[in-house]
Amino acid sequence: MKDARPVLVAPDKFKGTLSARDVAEAIGRGLLDGGIERVELLPIADGGEGSLEALVRSLGGRIVSAPASDALGQPVTAAFGLVGDGSTAVVEMAQASGLWRLSGGELDPVGATSRGTGELILAALEAGAQNVIVTAGGSATSDGGRGALEALGAGFTKTRADLKLLRSRLRGVKLSVASDVRNPLCGPSGAARTYAPQKGATPEEVEQIEQRLVDWARLARRTSKRDPAAEPMAGSAGGLAGGLWAFAGAELRPGATLVLDTVGFDSRMRESFVVVTGEGRLDHQTLDGKALFEVATRCRQSGVPCYAVVGADAMDAFEKRLLNIEVQAAAAESSVATADDVQHAARRLAKLLRP
Repeated sequence: MKDARPVLVAPDKFKGTLSARDVAEAIGRGLLDGGIERVELLPIADGGEGSLEALVRSLGGRIVSAPASDALGQPVTAAFGLVGDGSTAVVEMAQASGLWRLSGGELDPVGATSRGTGELILAALEAGAQNVIVTAGGSATSDGGRGALEALGAGFTKTRADLKLLRSRLRGVKLSVASDVRNPLCGPSGAARTYAPQKGATPEEVEQIEQRLVDWARLARRTSKRDPAAEPMAGSAGGLAGGLWAFAGAELRPGATLVLDTVGFDSRMRESFVVVTGEGRLDHQTLDGKALFEVATRCRQSGVPCYAVVGADAMDAFEKRLLNIEVQAAAAESSVATADDVQHAARRLAKLLRP
């Protein structure tokens, strides 16, 4: 007797090449071509770039355009998402404050501001959102979220913070930050030393940013009684997560966990006989809380078989045993996988899944 339950297709994006939706559709086509009768698509994300699209598409929401500032303070048209009845908003930091908006010659890691992200949060509040999810990843900034907080009404000096207007605007609002990393705000693994060089910072600028974030954490301790310096995930998106946590009372959550919970992954998984996930490159970094790792962990704990279609497979056999997954690679490790490659890999996988 055939199993009437569907195959749940829940991949992350292939960074720089295919969106999570593109990957899900390609896997779905391949499985159907290979003889699988029912597939359900559930694109996912880990809190980084692509989370807005994944959440809005999965939850049946809509994308809303809004004016904002980029990381250099220049006006841009960005977007946020409204899902459900419009009371929940998704603000992706990279939309306004993303590194992708700047060319190499424009990078300014010291002067870059997260103000545009705050402007999008404010636009979401004005649209009626009472639950705001900020996905923190892909930023060009290292300002500890100061710009975003100022856009929301906060005022800062070296020794004090005026949070009256900020708190008034956030009254009754649940603010969550989906972080794609676990780094704290300060220290050897903090926002400055780990990520500022990727945003164009010289060694001297890294130390300048680090000292600024140390002072920022000190101000937070004095004025809000929250210390983001060593708080896990506070260093996400140039410290935006730490600033929102310390001064705006945001909840910090691992991005993959928050996204999977929000899209109802667990119930969809239990209604499926197999889950097929995926990401652009499978390697040891996958084990650091990436979306594929979270999917595989939940499947293992629930006894649901899990497979993966990936762009490139650079994970050793022991690590795959830890994940308890079988893998189909769409391309060689040195190649870039296309949607056709993903579809062909999924067709090969279908042969393993057919009863």
